Amino acid sequence: MKVIIGALAALVLVGAGPATAAKPNIVLFLADDLGYGDLGCFGSTIKTPNLDRLAAEGMKLTNYSVPSPVCSPSRAGMLTGRNPNRYGIRDWIPADSKIFLPKSETTIATLLRSAGYRTAHVGKWHLNSKMDGSEPTPDTHGFDHWFSTQNNAAPSHHNPKNFIRNGKPVGPLEGYSSTLIVNEAIDWLKGAQQGPFALFVWFHAPHEPVAAPEEYRRLYADAGDPTKAAYSGSVTLMDHEVGRMLTALDEMKVRDNTLVFFASDNGPETHLRYKSAVHSHGSPGPLRGMKLHVTEGGIRVPAILQWRGHTKAGQVCEEPVFGLDLLPTLCEVAGVEAPKDRALDGASVLSILEGKPPARTTSMYWQYDLSISKPWTLALREGSWKLLGSPSSEKVALYDLSADIGETNDLAEREPDRARSMAERLRRLYREINPAK
Repeated sequence: MKVIIGALAALVLVGAGPATAAKPNIVLFLADDLGYGDLGCFGSTIKTPNLDRLAAEGMKLTNYSVPSPVCSPSRAGMLTGRNPNRYGIRDWIPADSKIFLPKSETTIATLLRSAGYRTAHVGKWHLNSKMDGSEPTPDTHGFDHWFSTQNNAAPSHHNPKNFIRNGKPVGPLEGYSSTLIVNEAIDWLKGAQQGPFALFVWFHAPHEPVAAPEEYRRLYADAGDPTKAAYSGSVTLMDHEVGRMLTALDEMKVRDNTLVFFASDNGPETHLRYKSAVHSHGSPGPLRGMKLHVTEGGIRVPAILQWRGHTKAGQVCEEPVFGLDLLPTLCEVAGVEAPKDRALDGASVLSILEGKPPARTTSMYWQYDLSISKPWTLALREGSWKLLGSPSSEKVALYDLSADIGETNDLAEREPDRARSMAERLRRLYREINPAK
């Protein structure tokens, strides 16, 4: 039976024969600042029944890492399959900073649209510094429809005023951003023409300014801290909206042919790191560090994949999967060729559906120059081994993540040959990605 399923999957993936008429739909959910320990299915006490069910019916990825420990470069890497330092997105993008995802970059949305997909982005964009059309907006990068904000929903995630729909300001809205985003997604799906679709649902939650309805905050009244109740409530509200989106896919009878992926953009914010981060009670679980760290707490996040007929119920993937893998993987899913005119830093990971590791030609590499995890601003991962380093020092730290998920036991002195060879590859990648430095 496994051989038959694999053969059928191959027909769909390469677009052979009659299977080309059934290209899978794609729904990519992205949370903002959600920690590795913030979902019930990853050990949290926060109530997330819909995501827990999605994991139980599909695949939980326990070793999924994002391209960067901070928002904008992480999102850019996911869309392009390329390390964001290659094209100048090195940190979160402030408003009016004139930093944006260049038009010269090819995104997965552009590639999917070229393959006949209808595409939409709803929610937080954060890949430009202004949404007035003077810089690239979601439509520039392949989205037919967009209902997006430059950064956070403002002035709050409750009753925001800064959404732009297809280039036109929407004005004041009533409700919570997680609900408004899913409302738009469902309306777009119901009004769109027939054919495969790719829908990117990028929540603002649980990033500050956190907001949640009283009925969701009340679920956590025993927390003894109203700011913690608000954080947990915002996660549960987001979970509710994921469930509502999945129900809509069921009602439209498209769920069986839809690849659904959920992840966070980076690790959780540190409580009170800045003055208004009063609600930031996210948890990295057993990991070291948080957002802005190149240690695991900044880059490893909860992730779930469900693709009926391909993932098995209760499946757990422990293979390292990278946010930069999304573009080559979805290209293979959609039967479209990945760009060959530029370096890609990820790999297709469809082999994980059969419990096999991806065939990588490039090591997993992170660079965040402003990392809080000083002196470490660089990281390299190969299999279970992870090296931390910096461009200004020969000193490194080496960890075996299969035995030390918390990065507590530095093995660089015990494994000098491995540390030396990985350090050489780390510095080679640094020079390639930063030719001007």
